[in-house]
Amino acid sequence: MTDMDQGQGGADLGPVEPVAGEQELRPGSRLDRMRMPLARQVVEAVAVEEGVCVRPVALRRVDLATGETTIVPAPCGATLASKCPPCAERARRLRMAQCKAGWHLDDEPLPEPDPPSDEAKELGRLRADLEQARTESEQAGDADGVAEADGLIGQVDEALAELGVRGKAAPDNRERPRRTRSTRRRQDAPDLPRLPVDKRTVGRTYVAADGTAWRPSMFLTLTCDSYGRVLTDGTPVDPDAYDYRRAARDAIHFPKLIDRFWQNLRRAVGWEVQYFAALEPQRRLAPHLHAAFRGTVPRIVLRQVAAATYHQVWWPATDQPVYPSDGPGLPGWDEQAGGYVDPTTGAELVSWDEALDAIGPDDEPAHVVRFGPQIRADGVTANNATVGKLIGYLTKYLTKSLDGCHGVETDRQRAHVDRLAAALRYEPCSPTCANWLLHGITPKNPRPGLVPGRCKGKAHRRETLGFGGRRVLVSRKWSGKTLGDHKADRVDFVRAQLEALGQRPDSNSPAAQASGADPDSAGAARVAWELVRPGDPDAPRREYLILHAIANRQRWRAQLAAPTAVGPPSGDLPSVA
Repeated sequence: MTDMDQGQGGADLGPVEPVAGEQELRPGSRLDRMRMPLARQVVEAVAVEEGVCVRPVALRRVDLATGETTIVPAPCGATLASKCPPCAERARRLRMAQCKAGWHLDDEPLPEPDPPSDEAKELGRLRADLEQARTESEQAGDADGVAEADGLIGQVDEALAELGVRGKAAPDNRERPRRTRSTRRRQDAPDLPRLPVDKRTVGRTYVAADGTAWRPSMFLTLTCDSYGRVLTDGTPVDPDAYDYRRAARDAIHFPKLIDRFWQNLRRAVGWEVQYFAALEPQRRLAPHLHAAFRGTVPRIVLRQVAAATYHQVWWPATDQPVYPSDGPGLPGWDEQAGGYVDPTTGAELVSWDEALDAIGPDDEPAHVVRFGPQIRADGVTANNATVGKLIGYLTKYLTKSLDGCHGVETDRQRAHVDRLAAALRYEPCSPTCANWLLHGITPKNPRPGLVPGRCKGKAHRRETLGFGGRRVLVSRKWSGKTLGDHKADRVDFVRAQLEALGQRPDSNSPAAQASGADPDSAGAARVAWELVRPGDPDAPRREYLILHAIANRQRWRAQLAAPTAVGPPSGDLPSVA
């Protein structure tokens, strides 16, 4: 045996330990211990099965009569399964209920406003007189008169609000500088039909020969344009020819394109189309929109509107950066100037307003966003068996981040994501984005510490793939209720079920307060709630909150399974908010 065989000291090292997986692991070894689940993982798995939040928030309930305090776990309200699967699933089901509530309505969801009272009209006349007095004082240079008129106007607005009048007669911001752009349609975009828009949201009713009437609705799918040929896994055939810059810009400005589509559709059909839409990425990582909208529209009209819809981004040009994206030579903050200056000459950079003013009427927009040719529209009736499947398909990816909707498993897919993220890193996402410094422009509302490539905007995050808007888009007159109203409906349903079993739910529980219902005056005056801060000495550890929430959930289920039980349920009403 040589020294190499015996080791450095010449001693025999013995047989080499077999690789893990070739034979059974030795009991008590490190690999065997690592396969054992952690105790906290067991508790979290039980919490997920029971539908209990795994990241509960501690609330302190104070009995104002006795001074007794109790720490109660409340759901965190996360919408992503990566943070809290039970809360994310609860939020997804709430969206499903919201979608179903407004898809096939037969009547208008919102009533007409009540006529104003005589008292409100008198205050309106007084408001007009005060506005005239303020204008005269401003023209005469009487600052005291203007201040006095502003104070009286504020009092009138408060009096109108006390009478139940929504909004204000006029906005507080009187100076509204507005840049106007030409509204003439582009020559490369087809014309759209234009009809006066009626104030109705319900679609057409169809009557069969046997007298059966039904009011169908539609399910619509819209996609972005192509940026190059792609394979079945979503990766480009030729990455060098794939237009990542246009893909990044389309993703950033896609919300504006969606808004413009619904505006054009309403003008083309002549009524206020209402929609419930959810955004998800295609396998090629381009934004992809699924929408359920009330009523029916001919498919040829939908294709015409999609083809004629575009959004022009009137921003300064960003094709040629003035400063390098990395290394020295970037503009720095000047405290005296209150903005960013050139590192060499010390001259102030062009402000955001000056950069916009420099865009002339003959200049082209910095970018134009369009839909792709792929569009699909299907008719759906209220009694159709596919309604539930379509709602589930519409909300399928709401519990996942955009980058988690499709698995990234191969090196080609990872490289595709990396290239798109690199294109988004230095692309301006908003007027306040730090990347404007690369082009010699001070961002809107500047502040010290801005660094190009490190903008904290949502569009630059890897998990959003450039989309900085909301995942769920719901029109104002979809169901006549807000998401909070739908939460309150679910709480009322649970309360009604408990009362049907002979149990009286606590009106001062977190769920009762989240519902927005008016508790009885005695209970409201007896109990107060406050959030337990992390630095609070009474703040419990999260593990104990999860265990307490699991115990409460098991107790509630036992009470629901025993309808003969009498009296209010112990613990707090399970939160369905």
